[in-house]
Amino acid sequence: MNFEDFDLERRFHQAWESVQIARPVSFSLFTFGETDLPYYLVCHPSQPNSTVSVTEGEIKVTRPMLITPDNLEPEFLNFFQSQEEQEMVQFLMKRTVIPQLKFDNSSHDSQIRSDSVEEAVSLINRKLDAEEEDRVAVLTSPRELAGMALLRYALERVIESQPHNVQELRERGFLP
Repeated sequence: MNFEDFDLERRFHQAWESVQIARPVSFSLFTFGETDLPYYLVCHPSQPNSTVSVTEGEIKVTRPMLITPDNLEPEFLNFFQSQEEQEMVQFLMKRTVIPQLKFDNSSHDSQIRSDSVEEAVSLINRKLDAEEEDRVAVLTSPRELAGMALLRYALERVIESQPHNVQELRERGFLP
């Protein structure tokens, strides 16, 4: 019996639960082509008495036009900065069926500044509400798990989109 898997599973669950989607969105990924998933990521301060980090970005989710042996596995670009995050993703990929998608993250620092995660989330929510923006998610996480927050957001959108995507495939005659 390999007890290393139990430790990895425990660490994965802790990491997964420590990231939150503070402002969820409710739209489906496109069945064909590319979908943009815009977000704000608010990371907890790395040291006491420092400001939170706010990043603005988007994840482009692309479905392959043709499935080949080269693109059977999902691809995550610009998501993870540590070996531990990579190990957790490998753990997840071995235990789930994730479609053959390409996830490409691009981001930049936001101009929003705050001393607390709650205040930053509130500022962003007010800004998005004033703009009547309903397609931008707000995520929170410890700084070292920023990639995990992006992964959770993207995968939850994929999972929630599946029924709509299957229905569209049926309507177009690709499925019975």
